[in-house]
Order: sequence, then structure tokens, then C-alpha cells
Amino acid sequence: MTQAMHQVLVIEDEPAIRGVLRVLLEAQGYRCIEAATAQRAEIEARSHKPDLLLVDLGLPDGDGLEVIRRVRAWSPVPIVVLSARTLEQQKVAALDAGADDYVAKPFSAPELLARLRAALRRQVRGTSPQGLLQFGGRRVDLARRESRGPDGELHLTPLEYRVLECLARQLGSIVRQQQLIREVWGPEREDDSRSLRVCIRNLRAKLEPDPRQPRYLVTETGIGYRLRTDEEPGTAG
Repeated sequence: MTQAMHQVLVIEDEPAIRGVLRVLLEAQGYRCIEAATAQRAEIEARSHKPDLLLVDLGLPDGDGLEVIRRVRAWSPVPIVVLSARTLEQQKVAALDAGADDYVAKPFSAPELLARLRAALRRQVRGTSPQGLLQFGGRRVDLARRESRGPDGELHLTPLEYRVLECLARQLGSIVRQQQLIREVWGPEREDDSRSLRVCIRNLRAKLEPDPRQPRYLVTETGIGYRLRTDEEPGTAG
């Protein structure tokens, strides 16, 4: 079974540390994007829509706290701080700004990787502890980004997983179209409803028994979409 690799944005001004992190992350199957400044970090976050941010607080053109606040204003993406600042009030400030976890430098590679895995699991957990979604004979593991159907492996793109993750956080409820676009494509694309419609159509082709009569990815006309699973009402055949 093939996993859709999670993408991590490393925001760190020290080239040597970025290099170490890149080797460490890629060895674990992550895709790595890098930014050396606060300004570049926000550009990369908006353009690549990474699955997790790893943020150093001491950046040459600003504070990492401001990067966290700006990203958190439009995205629930997991954010883990990796910083030499070790005072309690500094950690509290990062968490209050919107970070999900804090790892102090110098860091232990196994601990850092465990913190990243935990942050990604929390992000996709939805209503089940494992982040598992069941659609008839099709099963999607959001935490592992693995999917299977009656005939074997299903290939979902990273973009399709992000749409499902956003919907799964409000499983059974309506998620507005603008919210989906903002969280998956970024705030500058809020008028791009066509890309969302294409993604939903592709997901239905992969997950619905009859894509022409969707039971799981339901359109709420003029509002947005609702995700149902076999455990949700309204999915009986």
C-alpha cells in the first residue's frame, strides 16, 4: 500500500540545521520545503499548503511567533516549534500564538519525529481515534494517508486528502465552500470554486459506489459540502 507523503515546511534560518532536518525528514518519507525568513515562510505556506510547519522562533526578519499568528489566521495546519528559547514564558507565548507543540534545541531526533507524528495524528483524528473513514467497501486512513477499496489500493492525491481532512473535522455537518478553499488552497484562492468542484468530483469517482448519486460526499446547494460515513445517518442504501 502506498502512502501519500506528508509535506513539512521547515522554517529555519541556519542552513546547517535546515540540512540536518531535511535529511532526517526525507529519511522518514516526508517531503520537505524550506524557508529561511519569516517573509518567505508565509509565501511558502500559502503556495505549498504543507501538512505541518516546523518553526524556529528566531528569524532574521521577524519573530516566528508572528509567522504562527499569520498562518493560524487562515489555516489549522499543525505547527511545531523548534527553538533554542527554553524559558517557560517563551514556550507559553508560542503555544498561545497557535503552535501545537514545542521542542527545544538541541533536539533528539526520535523525540522530534514522535512529536511530528503526534501533531499529524491530532490534525486528522476527526470523530474516531484512528482517523479512519469507512465508505461502503472503501476505507480511508487519514493519519497514514492510505486508502483501499474492494479491488485493492486507492490512489488519493495529497490535495484530496486535505479536502477529506477538512470535511472530517466536522463530520456530518456542513462545511462552507469558502472554508474548504481557504484551508486547502489558501485565502488568496477563495473565489476559485472550480478547483474545489473538480476535487470533489474526483473524490466521488474514487469513494462513491455511484458517483452520480453521492451518499458520502454530499453537496449542500449554495452553501458547501457535507461528509458522511457508514456510521453517519443518511447513508443507508
